Amino acid sequence: MKPLSGLLVVDLTRLLPGAFASRELLRLGARVVRLEPPEGDALRVAAPEWHALLNGGKESVVCDLAHGRVFAEALLARADVVIEGFRPGVADRLGVGPHDVPDRVVYCSITGFGADGPRAGQAGHDLNYLGYAGVLADTAPALPPVQVADLAAGAQGAVVEVLAALLERERTGRGARIVVSMTDASHRFVHHRTSGDPIPRLLTGGLACYRIYATADGRWLTVAALEPKFFRRLCNLIGRPDLAKRHLEPDQEALAGGLSATIATRPLAAWLELFDGEDVCAGPVATLTEAAAELGPPEPLPAPALGEHTEAWRRELGL
Repeated sequence: MKPLSGLLVVDLTRLLPGAFASRELLRLGARVVRLEPPEGDALRVAAPEWHALLNGGKESVVCDLAHGRVFAEALLARADVVIEGFRPGVADRLGVGPHDVPDRVVYCSITGFGADGPRAGQAGHDLNYLGYAGVLADTAPALPPVQVADLAAGAQGAVVEVLAALLERERTGRGARIVVSMTDASHRFVHHRTSGDPIPRLLTGGLACYRIYATADGRWLTVAALEPKFFRRLCNLIGRPDLAKRHLEPDQEALAGGLSATIATRPLAAWLELFDGEDVCAGPVATLTEAAAELGPPEPLPAPALGEHTEAWRRELGL
């Protein structure tokens, strides 16, 4: 029995954040129904492979909220959790806002900038939220390799809040009104740095012992030997014990140059073989295919066709 078995989640969102959040709730056992517009979620066309993987195992119903909401109202009345990602005020105008659901429902809005404030109605995407949050300050103009605001701050942040609200509902019988700001939640990831780093850019390129280095075959090796014992062992294994005493010296670029020159002399596989079983905090930059083979992909579930479950739900709701 999964922890959310028997609970119904109605997902009104579009694109990445909501789809990822409801997928996590599905993984924990919830039944997830996506309420889509007649044209469907834009992700179906823009990135069909992403859509299939993010929405496998869910159900899809179609409802034009602008011209008829009886179906939506009946579905939301059955829900335990509702997730939406409209700009503030839109859900209320469409009749699917937090005041349109029973008090026992946990209603979660995933927003860019929160429900109020000067930017509440401003359009944005992951990169904008991370920029406002200060997350990109050390590494701009490089793009982050994953959508941190969408998937971590937004989706996973929403899941955490929803789970906490469901736990509270067990005690009180009352639902909750949750607003997740992807910008504010992203800033929480870096807020502990606002008074400064012990070493400038400690984990974002300031230290030679915490970087990514090219290998002889054009691959990349991650080195995260922050503690002296790990760095010392790494330097001994690569044949550069002289570098160990320079671990935290002021001239980190000179140290990085020594590490870079040495690591570039062997292919990635040779370094991984050398480091196997050793405490050096080093590893590969795996491709997505390599990572999936190593970690195992999640169980594939079929994604619903647009509106596939509409008539079944209409019958169940007596419409």
